[in-house]
Amino acid sequence: MVPNEAHQYTGAVRLFQHFGWTWVGLLVIDTDKGERFLQTIVPMLSQNGICYAFIIRLPKWNYVNELMQLLVQRWETYGIITQENTNVLFVYGENPSFQVLRILLFLRPIMGSPPLGKVWVITSHWDFTSLSVQKTWDMQTFHGSISFTAHSNQPPGFQNFIQKIGPSWAKGDGFIQDFWEQAFSCTLRMYNRPEEEEICTGEEKLDSISGILFEMNTTGHSYSVYNAVYVVAHALNAMVESISKHRRKMDTRRMVFQDVQLWQIHQFLRHTIFNNSVGETVCFDENGELDTILDVTNWIMFHNGSVVRAKVGRLEPQAPLGKELTIDDDQIVWHQHFNQVLPFSICNKNCYPGFNRRKKEGAKFCCYDCVPCPEGMFSNQKVLLIFIKHRETPIVKANNRTLTYILLVSLFLCFLCSFLFIGNPGRVTCLLQQTAFGIIFSVALSSVLAKTITVVLAFMATKPGANMRKWVGKGVANSIVLCCSFAQAGICTLWLSTFPPFPDTDMHSLHGKIILRCNESSAIMFYCVLGYMGSLAIISFIVAFLARKLPDSFNEAKFITFSMLVFCSVWLSFVPTYLSTKGKYMVAVEIFSILSSSAGLLVGIFFPKCYIIVLRPELNSKQHIIRKTK
Repeated sequence: MVPNEAHQYTGAVRLFQHFGWTWVGLLVIDTDKGERFLQTIVPMLSQNGICYAFIIRLPKWNYVNELMQLLVQRWETYGIITQENTNVLFVYGENPSFQVLRILLFLRPIMGSPPLGKVWVITSHWDFTSLSVQKTWDMQTFHGSISFTAHSNQPPGFQNFIQKIGPSWAKGDGFIQDFWEQAFSCTLRMYNRPEEEEICTGEEKLDSISGILFEMNTTGHSYSVYNAVYVVAHALNAMVESISKHRRKMDTRRMVFQDVQLWQIHQFLRHTIFNNSVGETVCFDENGELDTILDVTNWIMFHNGSVVRAKVGRLEPQAPLGKELTIDDDQIVWHQHFNQVLPFSICNKNCYPGFNRRKKEGAKFCCYDCVPCPEGMFSNQKVLLIFIKHRETPIVKANNRTLTYILLVSLFLCFLCSFLFIGNPGRVTCLLQQTAFGIIFSVALSSVLAKTITVVLAFMATKPGANMRKWVGKGVANSIVLCCSFAQAGICTLWLSTFPPFPDTDMHSLHGKIILRCNESSAIMFYCVLGYMGSLAIISFIVAFLARKLPDSFNEAKFITFSMLVFCSVWLSFVPTYLSTKGKYMVAVEIFSILSSSAGLLVGIFFPKCYIIVLRPELNSKQHIIRKTK
């Protein structure tokens, strides 16, 4: 009933490839199972271009008197785990090993060791459930962990069943009574109790316990047990029906089972298929393995002890090669150490244009030196892929990559708009001059506004107790861009359908000369387009100005503030200048305003980022972003 372990290994490799993690640490239980795991996973990593930075064997702690000896022997491993380049740890272990690791982390402040901020990728064997004495211990180290868990669902009536459980409901059940005392720190025994210990009322609610002690929802393990019971029941029923066909008389079903051997049930188990109470189909493949999927779970640990298991993807072992993993990046909550920026886990940084890779002697293939190209040659493979190379760097990911692309394209088109004002005005160019300029600039300004609002929402979502996380994502930003752009498109459509611009001649501006120009036909519509564009610019400026002092890890609002100040200054100067000029100089003023405002946006927003990416790559790192935030 438990999915094949090999599926989890495949899922982990696909996960590493998806996020570009090529340098991972391995933490393995120190048993024969752990050794078999290493024999399987190490070749898989190597075949898929991934290296392991280190291997740490976790002891299987069984006895209390061994604890101090284990801690002394294993404390040096903490220093290995804290390596800067290794931000991803792949763990294969069981609950006793987890308890040893938790004790090490608990003693970290006492030993004066630095905090541990990593991405923990764990297998389904691992369990975050804590002992009762550990319920007050901090679990933030494991915040943002990712695990492959057996698929689970909630059987009907399960929550009602959980709500009814209590000591009085389960008299004679020693397990529930012991659990009740440990979970609620009270005693059910009226005699021989310590004076400081409270008496259990029996009315305590399980949903008041922190998630690390007890989960109210059905876990993957419990769901597998639930399905296993029904699988056996269906198999026994099928066996009884098969045997009864060959017997004339059968008083009770118990008589059938008296002569049945366990191996005889196997053939009925293999062919069992049914829909459980949740409506999911339970069946086995040709190898007798459960035909199921694995959930990719993101563990969110709160300071009050509550735990949320968020499903952020799925692993389908039966899918085509390379398509097994489906994951929603935007739904993943990373450890606070990364400030919601995609963690990097690579041996060393990529080589920049003009440099070539050279293998490090005695190092793994993921590690290399960057050496200058030979004289007269250059690394053209990376000049071609420079934007692709930097798209996953912290400084790009932290500032909404999609909005950045939209803004860059719209600014490029803004520069091209100036060509519509050059040459002999025709019917098509007159229709496009003002409308294309207005719509494209509105897309650029709405992108700037969306980036600014995203900065504010991202900061608000990081505050303790804030319920803003659902607003942080592509949905809100895309809605802002679409709504603001379509509003300007509506104004331009109304203009073209009622008072369309047309080619015209001006015989009065200059004595003795005829000027060919485009007549806007309706000055009101022209200033409506400018007014709407100006309102977007002013709103963006105000929001960016108010958000300019937010933490640097999210903040490009200070650059947007400067850019919008330049933009607003240009177009506020444009109106009186445009009205006071005549003839061909009006066109020159408009072209100058278009080019200067576009350049202000481009330089103000993108120059600081390009400076860091190209000239100061050492600043384009997670460590630098976190240091500036602190």
